[in-house]
Amino acid sequence: MLTIWHNNRCGKSRTALQILEEKGIPFEVKKYLETPPSEKEIKEVLKKTGLKAHDIIRTGEAVYKENFKGKNLSEAEWIKVMTTHPILIERPIVINGEKAVVARPPEKVLEIL
Repeated sequence: MLTIWHNNRCGKSRTALQILEEKGIPFEVKKYLETPPSEKEIKEVLKKTGLKAHDIIRTGEAVYKENFKGKNLSEAEWIKVMTTHPILIERPIVINGEKAVVARPPEKVLEIL
């Protein structure tokens, strides 16, 4: 089943959700701020997107600017940071089987349907 890592406060995330609803595709919503993903889940998503951990870090967030800007962390360290500070995970992320995409712009979700 398709899964979307969703933050309802994010317009892009809401738009991606709307695209999925309009397509009539069943999906599961993971409110990742309420239930942060595990290190294993983040590693799986990175593998499915083909991205590195820092590629899905929200560098505009205050917690990033205050604590991590300019730091050269390892892949494992960035993954740990995301489990501790899920607000830093770029959104939305849509997962479909062995593929996943950061849906920015939201229409990117169409690439994995």
